[in-house]
Amino acid sequence: MNNPADTEDQLRDAFEAFAAGVHPAPDAYRRARSAWRRSERRRRLILAVVIAVVFSLSVLIGLWVLNRAASTSPVLFTGWLAPHHGEVITNPASSGQTWLMISP
Repeated sequence: MNNPADTEDQLRDAFEAFAAGVHPAPDAYRRARSAWRRSERRRRLILAVVIAVVFSLSVLIGLWVLNRAASTSPVLFTGWLAPHHGEVITNPASSGQTWLMISP
């Protein structure tokens, strides 16, 4: 049976012989680095474009929703504000929910 130490020595010798025959190109690092930088720039540009598109779409959808609201109705807010900001109204149709109506 083979001794594990002999097998390790044989593998080490084989890999050393193989590694001695491999010679990298003189500009391999520079080419690999420039390719990596190019891909990073492309990734960042795509991410910036996606963020800009999502932001623009959300602004446009928000403006469209606000534009579709009836312009004759007053602005209504739900929540607790000080009484001097407007008139407090309790609407029985909305299960007693308190509203604050701000007059323009």
